[in-house]
Amino acid sequence: MGKIALEELEFFAKHGVLKEEQIIGNRYRIDVEVEADLEKASKSDNVKDTVDYGHLYRIVEREVNTPAKLLEHLAGNILNGILEEIPKVDNAKVVVHKYNAPIGGVCKWSKVTLERNRKKQSKV
Repeated sequence: MGKIALEELEFFAKHGVLKEEQIIGNRYRIDVEVEADLEKASKSDNVKDTVDYGHLYRIVEREVNTPAKLLEHLAGNILNGILEEIPKVDNAKVVVHKYNAPIGGVCKWSKVTLERNRKKQSKV
């Protein structure tokens, strides 16, 4: 097994419970980490034998551009996309950071972390 990560992906999107957030938008940072069997790729030097970073990015980008009220929902949609579209991935972790969360005080970001395992997900 090995891990592949895309860290500090930055987007501007319109997520949130408050109407103002859905109109004005905000900055988001997304971190994605996946686990897969990377042994074949380590020997073949062929992208078909690994998890394509570009495909991971496009899943994140697509889901970030689909409005959601909750960061948990956004993270769940990203995980669903990864596990549905990339069969090589056995485990995935997504961290969604929302800059300047509207909580009535100073806050660099709010953050939600979700992890899923392909085997456990298929039993649900």
